[in-house]
Amino acid sequence: MKSWFPALVIALTLSVAQLLHAGEPEVIPLWPNGAPSFEDRRNEPERAQDYWVRNIHNPSITAFLPPKEKANGTAVLICPGGGHRELVYTAEGVEPARFLNDLGVAAFVLKYRLARETNSPYSLQKQPREDGQRAMRLIRSRAAEWNLATNRIGIMGFSAGGEVVSLATYSPTAGDLKSSDPIERLDCRPDFQIVIYPGPLGIPEKIPSDAPPAFFIVANDDRGHVEPVVSLLGKYREAGRPIEVHIYARGGHAFNMGNRSKLVTLKGWPQRMADWMADNNILDPAVPASGTK
Repeated sequence: MKSWFPALVIALTLSVAQLLHAGEPEVIPLWPNGAPSFEDRRNEPERAQDYWVRNIHNPSITAFLPPKEKANGTAVLICPGGGHRELVYTAEGVEPARFLNDLGVAAFVLKYRLARETNSPYSLQKQPREDGQRAMRLIRSRAAEWNLATNRIGIMGFSAGGEVVSLATYSPTAGDLKSSDPIERLDCRPDFQIVIYPGPLGIPEKIPSDAPPAFFIVANDDRGHVEPVVSLLGKYREAGRPIEVHIYARGGHAFNMGNRSKLVTLKGWPQRMADWMADNNILDPAVPASGTK
């Protein structure tokens, strides 16, 4: 056997491994040294099985970028549901990210800290909001690198992830201009929001006058999740802010992207979202998004 053959095999093996690694979405911790006050837990491994991820102590975003020829500069931070006990990472994270990529939208799936997981040290009111707002700031800080329009960065949430959207959106969003961390100086207000069967956490008594344009989806037989949508619809109408709501007759909870539902209406709901994004110029790099300020 030629002496160069083993070296060739090693080189080819490395090349294949590098190509496979290059095709994987990039995972970016929200804080380089770990979450504030919990830095000592950043190296604890996550647990993942089937559809879920648990034991998140080093919150992160995973970047799913569209092909360059499709990219339109819009970005969405996706917050999966799971009752704050786990993240339904595949069906409410990866699948919507791939759908948005097909629209030319960059998607970033958030792994936020879980306040209802057994023995969790986290608060429902504090850490999910911190993680959502930090993720928005982190995406804005790298907008030039990812060719994103800084006025077309939105947020999307399913169930408990919809509560993360509310916590991140309706809390004060201005950056801390005195912070030594340049990311913390950035505004984290989303330019639009997409919420699917949300819970009630984080909904304020009154929404701000600059509340971002909103798109909501829920099934009428989803007990406990219709009320937050109806409440926000009324608050948006009172504030004169743009909102679109779809309340389907049936479907229950956790129909995800509609792929596993037998109902035609639910199978087609992602296209309704795409239509809303198109109608509001969210997908058009040449036109400012409707309803933004």
